[in-house]
Amino acid sequence: MKFGALQRRVKRCEQVMAVRLGETQDHWNVLSQVWRQGWSPLRIVVVGLAGGFIAGKLEVPGKVNGARWLQMVGSVSSLFASAQAAFASVVAAQAAETADDAADQVDEAAGPPPPPPHDRQRAPRWPRPSRMSPVRPKRRPSCPNVDEPYPPR
Repeated sequence: MKFGALQRRVKRCEQVMAVRLGETQDHWNVLSQVWRQGWSPLRIVVVGLAGGFIAGKLEVPGKVNGARWLQMVGSVSSLFASAQAAFASVVAAQAAETADDAADQVDEAAGPPPPPPHDRQRAPRWPRPSRMSPVRPKRRPSCPNVDEPYPPR
């Protein structure tokens, strides 16, 4: 195969992978949303009762007691929690990468920064001191001493 054909093939495979990655994330989001909506309080209670009944019926003396059953449930729940945290970190990394790409695009669109002003040019000062006089509050006379009479008006 020629090098150009191999490059086109690789580019096509990357595009297919990007599309499938987007589809997989969309399907995962739909699944997680449906999963959360599906767990109503009644279903949670029914599953808990059924799980307790099955644990009681399958309990073989000495093999699986209540403590081991709780330990297994805890292990499975931590497994699900770690998988969910891993997925969240992947999504966060992808969001950060997208934000970096967007920032790069903004920088490219903005173009080079304007040149600094020359030394001869001075930026206007606002407000200009010649046009505005400072307003100072009038001083109030200090409190007279009790021994001194008020000054005449």
